[in-house]
Amino acid sequence: MKILVTGGAGFIGSNIVDEYIFQGHKVVVVDNLSSGKVSNLNKKAKFYQVDIRDKLGLKKIFQKEKIEVINHHAAQIDVRKSVAEPEFDAEVNIIGTLNLLQLGIKHKIKKFIFASSGGTIYGECKNLPAPKEDDVYKPESPYGCAKLAIEYYLGYYNTIYGLNTAVLRYANVYGPRQDPFGEAGVVAIFANRMLNNEDLYIYGDGEQLRDFVFVKDVVNANVLCLKKDFKKIVVNIGTGEAISVNKLFYEMKKITGYTKKAIYKPARKGELFKSYLNNSLAKKILSWEPKKIFSNGLKDTIKYFKSQM
Repeated sequence: MKILVTGGAGFIGSNIVDEYIFQGHKVVVVDNLSSGKVSNLNKKAKFYQVDIRDKLGLKKIFQKEKIEVINHHAAQIDVRKSVAEPEFDAEVNIIGTLNLLQLGIKHKIKKFIFASSGGTIYGECKNLPAPKEDDVYKPESPYGCAKLAIEYYLGYYNTIYGLNTAVLRYANVYGPRQDPFGEAGVVAIFANRMLNNEDLYIYGDGEQLRDFVFVKDVVNANVLCLKKDFKKIVVNIGTGEAISVNKLFYEMKKITGYTKKAIYKPARKGELFKSYLNNSLAKKILSWEPKKIFSNGLKDTIKYFKSQM
């Protein structure tokens, strides 16, 4: 198949591109390189440096390429920026996605796979068990609101146009190629600071709970979406395990040999305290489950960051 991967120069998207190509698919990458990197691009993919807000630029790509599947990972991912500039967040995440959907319908694509956000859609996870897909949605940021709005748009396009849609609600994804700067995941930030023997900050008491899922497991979910027949699916992609930031710190400290103590700072406003996901539906529908053991995933990630030094 010929697959368009938006955000294909980014952390998750580039890993997906590599696997799609390895599996024999033809891949077209669209990325404006605002956060993606040229070094992440697979040389066998056809690359267009285009912003998803650029309707004319996207139109030319669809006219030239015979796109069969859209895998949509391009996004404004900074939660804090979404709070400061909600209109910009909506412009990129909502309007950009609608541009793709409209072109997808016009060119009769077979599937639309969307990277959503389990953490921001469900909001604070007050009690176990972890949230399921049909639980109450409580987004607490414009970023989360935008992701949820896109899911509703996908439902509309599925109902009205018969577009086959897959929504993958990711937990906290970590692994090789994650950016340790800006709005980055805590694993990447810790790895970079520990390996450079820099001071490391934990906001709040460190008992915040997160569901860390390895990027290769996320890639596998995206591969399964190609192989499975479906009309509409919405599934959580996480481990279902809640790990504290303090535990993460000590696990990574052991692996890296970091000797400094963490510096604790006041908790950030709006940050979720508990976030983890129930993955039982993904197991049932996609036959997907996480395979990477957490400690091994950390070792692989740290090994990658060492190789970049």
